[in-house]
Amino acid sequence: MLYYAVPRLSLSGGLESLFAGSWLLFALLAVAGNLTGILYSPKKHKVKRKMEYKRLRQY
Repeated sequence: MLYYAVPRLSLSGGLESLFAGSWLLFALLAVAGNLTGILYSPKKHKVKRKMEYKRLRQY
């Protein structure tokens, strides 16, 4: 959406400029929030699955 909309935004003018700037700010905040969620998400450990499998085989 940013790729499509940013070239069409006009930052010269009164109310139109205010809308374009606020839209751009909120869009960049959404992108930053999604990147933060991806980068700081807990990692899945494959070792834990192997230990559970061995534990189940022992019974």
